[in-house]
Amino acid sequence: MGKTLMKGTEAIAEAAIQAGCRYFYGYPITPQNEIPEYMSKRLFEVGGVYVQAESEVAASNMILGGGTTGERVMTSSSSPGISLMSEAISYIAGQEVPVVVVNVVRAGPGLGGILPSQSDYNQATCGIGHGDFNMIVLAPGSLQEAVDMMQKSFDLAQKYRIPVMLLCDGVIGQIMEAVEIPPGHGKNLSEPEKWACGYMKERGGKRTIIRSLFLDPEELEAHNRKLEAKWHEIEKNETSCEKYLTDDAEVVISAFGTVGRIARTAVDDLRAEGYRVGLIRPLVISPFPYDDFESLIPGCRHILDVEMNWGQMLKDVNRGVRYRLPVSFYGRSGGMCPGVSEIKEECRRIFAKLSGEGGDQ
Repeated sequence: MGKTLMKGTEAIAEAAIQAGCRYFYGYPITPQNEIPEYMSKRLFEVGGVYVQAESEVAASNMILGGGTTGERVMTSSSSPGISLMSEAISYIAGQEVPVVVVNVVRAGPGLGGILPSQSDYNQATCGIGHGDFNMIVLAPGSLQEAVDMMQKSFDLAQKYRIPVMLLCDGVIGQIMEAVEIPPGHGKNLSEPEKWACGYMKERGGKRTIIRSLFLDPEELEAHNRKLEAKWHEIEKNETSCEKYLTDDAEVVISAFGTVGRIARTAVDDLRAEGYRVGLIRPLVISPFPYDDFESLIPGCRHILDVEMNWGQMLKDVNRGVRYRLPVSFYGRSGGMCPGVSEIKEECRRIFAKLSGEGGDQ
C-alpha cells in the first residue's frame, strides 16, 4: 500500500482497524470527534461493532467488558473525557485487560479550550487512576508515527495485558499528512485468547473469571507484586527515544510529541548558525527513557525542556540526568504552541550564559 493523504484522527482510526480492532466504544468530544465518526462507518464494513456510549464513563466500562473477551478494543476521547474514564482504567489495569485508549489532548484545566496542549502528561504517566499501577503511553510527533504507534499499541496491550494510551494533541489530530498504513497488521482474529472470559471449547472448556477485587490483603499484595514485576519487565524492554545531533551538543532540547518536531527545526537552524545543539525526544513517555537521558551527561552542559504546558515532563528529565545537569524550561499553555523562533531565542540565551561561564559555542 502506498502513501495516502489523510487527516490525523482518521488515519489513527484506520490504523486501528488494520491492527485488528473490531470493537469501538466512545463518546464525542472535540478535537477527536472524527475518530468515532470514522469508526461508525468503517467498522461495519469490516464486520466490527461500533457503540455510541451515553457518556465517557459508560464507554470506559464498555472497553473493560469488551477487552475481557480477548478481542482488540479501543476508545478515544480528549482531556476531560479521559478524566471521567480514569476509574475504569484502574479497573482495567487491575484486571489485566488489554485495551487501547487514544487521548487527543485539548487545553485545560476544566473545559479549557479545543486547541492543542500537552497538559495531560502528568495524568497519563502518573495520575490516571487510583491504586498501584502504570500504563504504557506513546507520544507521536508526526502522523506517520501516530499510525505506527497506534498499531504497536494493540500489540503491546495484548503482549502485556495492560492498558496502552496513544497521547497526542490537537495538532496531530487535525493536520493532514501523507501516511502509509500497513494492511492486515493485526493478529488472526479467529484465535481466542486462553486467558479471556467466556466458556469455549477452544479455551479448554473452562470458564475464566477476571477480577480486581481481592478481599484477602495477602492475595491483593501478591497480585500487586505481579503487576509491578510486569511493569519492570516493560521498563526493560519497551522504552523508546530519538536522539538527534546529541553526540557533540552542548545544549540539548528535550521535547515530546508535536513540540519535538518544532524543536528539531530549531536545532537545524541553530546548527547552521554554529551552535552545538541537539534534541532528545521520548517516543514512549511511560515507561520514560531515563537511560537515554543519563547518556547525555558526559558532554552536554545544559538541557532546555520545551513543552505545551508548565513543565510536566521536567521531573522525569531531571531524574533522567540524575540532577547532574542544569535544566531550564520554556513552555506555552492554553492552546498556544512554542514557535521555532522562541525556542531558538531561549537557546541563544543559554549559550550566552555558558560563554560568560568560560565556555564557547
